[in-house]
Parts: sequence; C-alpha cells; structure tokens
Amino acid sequence: NKNKNKNKNKNMLQYDNSAFYFVALSFITLYLVPSWYYIITRVYRAFFGLSDKDVGAVARTAAENKKAKDLQKSSKGLALLQSKGFLVNLGITVFLTLIFIYLSVTVSSDGEVNSFNPFSILEIDTGSEMKVIKKAYRSLSIKYHPDKNPSPEAKAKFMMIAKAYEALTDETAKENYEKYGNPDGKQSLAVSIGLPAFLLETKYRNVVLMSYLIIMVGVIPFCVWKYYSDSSKFGEKDVMYETYSWYHHTLTENTIIKSLPETFAGSAEFRQANMPTTQQEKTEIGKTMTSVRSNMQKPKYNHPVCIKGNVLLHAHLLRKTDALSEKMQNDLKNMLRLSNSLVDAMISVCQHQDWVSTACNVIEFGQHIVQAVWTKDSSLLQLPYFSPEEVKHAEKGKKAPIKTIAQYRDLDDADKKGMANFTDDQKKDVLSCLNKVIPDISVETKVFVDDDEDNKVYEGDLCTVRVTLTRNNVEEGEKAGLVHAPLFPFPKQEAWWVILGTAEGKIISIEKVTDPARVVNHNIKFLAPRTGGYEFDLFVKSNAYLGLDQQLKVNLTTLDNSALPEYKVHPDDAELDEEPTLFEEMMNANVEEDSDSDDEDDDDDSDDEDNAGPAIREMSAAEKKKEELRKTRKADAGGDDDSDDDSDVEEVYTEK
Repeated sequence: NKNKNKNKNKNMLQYDNSAFYFVALSFITLYLVPSWYYIITRVYRAFFGLSDKDVGAVARTAAENKKAKDLQKSSKGLALLQSKGFLVNLGITVFLTLIFIYLSVTVSSDGEVNSFNPFSILEIDTGSEMKVIKKAYRSLSIKYHPDKNPSPEAKAKFMMIAKAYEALTDETAKENYEKYGNPDGKQSLAVSIGLPAFLLETKYRNVVLMSYLIIMVGVIPFCVWKYYSDSSKFGEKDVMYETYSWYHHTLTENTIIKSLPETFAGSAEFRQANMPTTQQEKTEIGKTMTSVRSNMQKPKYNHPVCIKGNVLLHAHLLRKTDALSEKMQNDLKNMLRLSNSLVDAMISVCQHQDWVSTACNVIEFGQHIVQAVWTKDSSLLQLPYFSPEEVKHAEKGKKAPIKTIAQYRDLDDADKKGMANFTDDQKKDVLSCLNKVIPDISVETKVFVDDDEDNKVYEGDLCTVRVTLTRNNVEEGEKAGLVHAPLFPFPKQEAWWVILGTAEGKIISIEKVTDPARVVNHNIKFLAPRTGGYEFDLFVKSNAYLGLDQQLKVNLTTLDNSALPEYKVHPDDAELDEEPTLFEEMMNANVEEDSDSDDEDDDDDSDDEDNAGPAIREMSAAEKKKEELRKTRKADAGGDDDSDDDSDVEEVYTEK
C-alpha cells in the first residue's frame, strides 16, 4: 500500500515555483505594458504633447488672459499628473514593476530553468583544463556544502556544482551534455502546476483557505457589485438616472428661466459634494445668499444641497464669486464643469415631453451660465471690459435704443457708445470680439420632398426642412473657434440648437448642430400632415451667446394625395416581385424533401395501385355520367350524407 501511495504521489501534478514565476510574470506583463504606455503618454502630453490651443488656453482678448493661464495650469504640466486616479495607477504600476524585476532575476538564476552551462556553474572559462576544473570544484563544493553553508540556496547550488563537475569529467555525462545539453541525457516533458510550492505546506493551510475565502466570497463579489452599481447609475450623456428623474419631476411646460438654477442645483451629481459639513460652510452659504437673494426666485426646496447649489450658481450668474472661499469656488467649478451635459439632459427631457417653450428657456439658461449674466442683465456684458456703467451708455443709441449685442454690432464703429473711457487696445479688443469672435449668422430655410418632380408637398410625403446656417464672419475654409467666455472656467465649442415646433408649442425636431464649418446644412425630416396650410416656428439658438438667437416662420401647404397619378408597376419589377426570395427557395426545398419522403411511404403502402397504371387519368364517359347523376342527387337531397348519395347513384346507374 505504501508503494502504491508513493507511485500515486509521483504521478500527481506538483506545484512548481519556477512555473509560478513564469505565470506571474505573464499576468503582471498584461497590466504593466498598457499601464506604462498610459503613464508615458500622459507625461508626454503634460509637458510636450499638448499645445495651448489643444487645451483651449487661447486668449483672443485681454479679458481671456486669466482664463488661459488657469487652463494652462490645470491642463498642462504637473497639474495633469496630480489626479487621484493617475497617482493610484502610478503607485500600483511601480509596485508591480519591482515585483516583475525580482521575479525576472529569480527566473534567470533558477538552475531548473536556466540553460545548463557547467563552466558557468563552476565559475571558470569555457574550455578550461581538467586541473582548473577540479580546483574550482573543490573550492565551490566546500563553500556550498550543506553541512557548512546553512543558507536555503546552498543545497541546490551544491547539487548543480556536482552535476556540472560530472558533466565535465564523466565520459557518459559529458557525451549526454554535448548531445542534449544535460548530463542526465535526453529529458522528458514535465508538466506541473504554476503555483508556489509553499501552498501545500501544512503550516500555511489556514492562511491559504482564509485567503481563498476572502477573495472568492468577499473581494470578487464586491468588485462586481461596485462596477455594476456604478455603471447602472448613469444614462445618456453620462448623466445619472436620478438626475433625469429629478428633471422629470421639477420641469413643467411652464417652467421659467429664473426657476432653473434650483432645478440644476438639485442634480444627483452634486448631492455629495454640495452637502454642507461644517458650521463655517453653513455660515458662508447664508452670507452669500444674503447678497444674491434679491435676484433669486423663492426656493421651493429647503434641502441643504439645493440651497447651496442655488446660491453658488447665483453668485456666478451675478459675478459675485470673488468673496467665496477656495472650497466654495471649487464646488462651483465642479458644477460648471458638468453644466454642459446637464443642460443637454434637461433639453432631452423637454424633447421627450414636446415642450418647445421650456426647451428654449433651458437653452437660454445655458447661455446665462456660460456668459455669467442673469435675466435682468444686458447681453452687452458679454463684451470685454463692459460693466453696467458702459452698458448704460452703449444702450443709448442715436437712432434707436440698443437692446441686444447683435444690434450693437450692426452699428458703425463711430456710433458705438460706451467705450469713451477705454484705451485704444481695449477698443481694439472690443471691436475684434464683435466682428471676429462673436458669431454673426444668417439663416435660410427650404421645404421640399426628396426625388420629387415638382415642388409640391402631398399628404403623407416625407417632407424635409433644410436649414442653412451661414457664419458671415468666418472666412472660406476656416472654422468657428471656441466661445468667448472669460468667466466660464472651461473651453466650450460654439454650436447651435435648431428647433422646429408647431404653433401649439409642440416639438417636431430639436437637435444641436456642432459642425464648425462656415456654411452648415441641417435637414429636418417629418411626414407631411393632413391636407391644409401650416405655419411652423423655427428657432435657431446659440449654446453660449445671448442676444444672437433667431426665430423664423416655416410655411407648409400640403395637397390631397388622391390627385397624384396612379402608380404603375413596371413589368420587369413585377416579374422580380414574383420571383421567390432565397429564404422561400430554401423553404420550398425543405417542403419538396418532406413531400418526397411522404411519397416514398405512400408508394410502399400502395404497390398494387402503382402497378395498375398512372395515378391521374381521364374519366371515361360512364364515369362522367355517374358523376353528373351524383351531383344532381346531392342537390335534390338538400344536404343528405355524401356516402348514402354515392351508393344510391351507383345503384341507379347499375340498374340502367
């Protein structure tokens, strides 16, 4: 029995440290290669790869200098490498790299894995004389003898020294080494388990079991749960589902702009960061609220998160952020960073509910956030160096009062008021911003039906409204740049919302046009309504500038489709329609195979009938007369049983 157990243990796969080293190196490499690539790429981008234009740090006016410098600090250099995720990944990567180096050194010095070289093991030159070999063997064997060297590696080293000496002195061993690279001769393939051998030791049994339990029952399920719970929180545009639910709850068909800051402040993305935690923070919120209360709508929700977010956003809209503490400014910056996606989420809710008026208010709310102005402010505050005092002078035009920035731009430079106290450089910045940076667009519309011979629209046609946006202050071949918004801390690309709505205020189409080209064609497709005349409202609204929006009327007359000529199918098309499809051919082939098999079964059961003659033949004169008498008899009987009628006819016919 003991011999059987020994043989059984020999045949079982063993845990092998050397194989474990290779397995560990392989798995670590899978992480290290992409991780180091990411780290090197990010470092390169931080110091060399990103230009100021790439991060939006472009100052076209002196008013944008501070924003450009802040973007350079936060988007380039060491600031790009100070994020929590990058630092955690860097620490893990360095730690795994050290393990990788240790395992590589261990593998390279492992005698079982390293190629067998007796001269290297004996620490002598290749081809040394026998005298040198024996001297080296005596010296090393004394040094690494297990009785004199208690180190764990001494025993393995001593065995390798003995094997190397044997390979160089014994004729058989030397021949095996020269042929097979090993003094023991040709080696068979050995299969083992790539796990460390200490896992089988009794003293580590409890530790191994506890580690296995923690990993399989604790760590892995937690990681799966964490990933699923985090990913299941977000919907379209990386906005949380709770935020969409909040918008559905708070937005209505009659929502006004002044109520939107509170709706925005209640977004789920801010509920953790905007929760006041200290009395000092609560005191600062109360103090800031006092300074902005006159421009706030009465809050509907008294939750601390809503109040803090509402107050911070009003401080931004009223340009009163200088008094905020550093923490408050960081919380506000976090809100502004997410404003683009959250405003788009509000618009998608309005689109789902078909609310044109609320959608337009939300778009205008986004304009206010970008330009840091509020409902009572003039759109001229978007110009550099303009304060309420300059706006007051600029709005007093010679011919008519100036209400929007578009009206102010249309004036001759000599007629533009409000810049009397500006320096020449400041005036140059204002005029450059008006004429080159702030967009000047013209909008044209065309209604048509694709591939139609005439210009008429009939009921049920797929109608297209083509909206053509032309940027008049952009040269041919050039593209629109970033939005001029010195008080918005992030770069923002110019875009336009195109909304087509009914006279009743329902949305037909709403889309954001992000193409920066000089001329952009945007097509709106919908089915033509019933016969009659219709007038639709077309809104073209900027995603960042106030006072540039346009509203047009789109007229549509649909005719009765019964007046259209009857559509005739071409004979060739009709023949194509009658041809079976590939699927039908396959199905017919299967049916034929089934019918053939059924016919074979019938043939086996009716051999006598097959021998009698063809299955289908022409009826004789007597059979025709018999069939006619049967039909007449059946009609006279008025629904009697068919079998009785047949027998009677047969009898009458026979008697005759």
